[in-house]
Amino acid sequence: MHPFHPTLLLIKIISQIKNIITFAKNLNMKIIIHRGINQIGGCITEITTEKTKIIIDLGHNLPKSDKPANDPKANEEAIKELTKDVSAIFYTHYHGDHVDLFKFVPKNVKQYMGETAKHVMICKYKRLAKLPEKTNVTHEDIETLHRFHIFSAKQKNHVGDITVTPYFISHSACDAFMFVVEVNGKRILHTGDFRGHGYLSKELFDTIGKYILEKPVDVLITEGTMLARLDERVLHENDLKVKAEMLMEKKYVFIMCSSTDMERLASFHAAHLNTKHASPFVCDDYQKDILEIFSKSSGKKSELFDFFKKKDIYDFEETNQKLVNWMIDKGFCMLVRATEKFEKYWAFLKPHLNMHETILIHSMWKEYINPESPHAKKDYVEFITKFPVVDQLHTSGHAIADCLAKVCNLVNPNAAIIPIHSEHSEKFKELPISAELREKVVTTSCTVQGIEIEIMQK
Repeated sequence: MHPFHPTLLLIKIISQIKNIITFAKNLNMKIIIHRGINQIGGCITEITTEKTKIIIDLGHNLPKSDKPANDPKANEEAIKELTKDVSAIFYTHYHGDHVDLFKFVPKNVKQYMGETAKHVMICKYKRLAKLPEKTNVTHEDIETLHRFHIFSAKQKNHVGDITVTPYFISHSACDAFMFVVEVNGKRILHTGDFRGHGYLSKELFDTIGKYILEKPVDVLITEGTMLARLDERVLHENDLKVKAEMLMEKKYVFIMCSSTDMERLASFHAAHLNTKHASPFVCDDYQKDILEIFSKSSGKKSELFDFFKKKDIYDFEETNQKLVNWMIDKGFCMLVRATEKFEKYWAFLKPHLNMHETILIHSMWKEYINPESPHAKKDYVEFITKFPVVDQLHTSGHAIADCLAKVCNLVNPNAAIIPIHSEHSEKFKELPISAELREKVVTTSCTVQGIEIEIMQK
């Protein structure tokens, strides 16, 4: 058949028209990184089509040391403008730098979160509302949290012409998710915060390979918290547990860690069970409520997270003489926070304890208790000085360089890699990834394969 035969010409024209239509559709999708390209925390990512607009995470800026966070978006007017025409907001997890601006969102905008994360948020805000110094937490905030919609892993959520599918990941927040966002035939993977060295990290690459890569990914939006520490190696959560067992040879053990980091709490609880079966694991009533939430949601999946199976957890009260006598006689492991309440608990217990048998394990970022650090927290520094021995035992909730590189190489996005949640996004190109992928790292506004990407630098 002649190359200019009318039928072939018609087929070629139709094909070109289809390509133009596809390109035009892709141009109707836009990704806006409102915050995160040059800062850790305060994450806000917008994905927009002609018909639909969603936001992933609406986080408050992190504070600098003990100073209140400077956040120009932390008001109703700014969020009303930002969420104008937004159909839904999806939260990757419950850390404040990803979710805390929820309270300013108009009621007509749907907000989505994992079920366990929602319970943790409600529990936390109910407690904060009782504290006199937390005057910015209101009953209306709690009512807003109760209205949150919930999603489940691998469940497709259709919002206009956008589909959002959550996939579970390990992070220092329980019930954390990454999202696959499908728009006009294009696919975006937004990882949220994640790590590869937690108990629940073992399924990370299987999940990506088996479920997320059932179709190609066009844009990878991923965290880069650890890019400032490219050579840093971290403990696996299980290795931390083993080290904790050795430190718990002391009779009286105090633990200062995040109240909502389920995997870290499980490490210390398991270490305690392995070393002092006859002694209590002690906390306050708020922490006990959080542990009950974790046990109900994750305890059925793994004995590690069934905190109450051994019935060794007690909430501390100075008037509970039976518990106090048991603690002094047999020893204990006690979860503490740098608050006035725990200072009183320490003052009450201290006269009864052998200081040579007493230790505080600090399991948070070391810079919080480094007096010379710009990130030092005065209340943390003052609290730990009360203890005769302080040992630092921590591991990050964020992916190290090798893990970030492995995710990038595995996902191998067609169009772009956008690093967020990082103060050093440009260092993504220093990761051990292919030259082709390095060329796809986007830190400034551009249009790639018909996808418009807008990067807000501030």
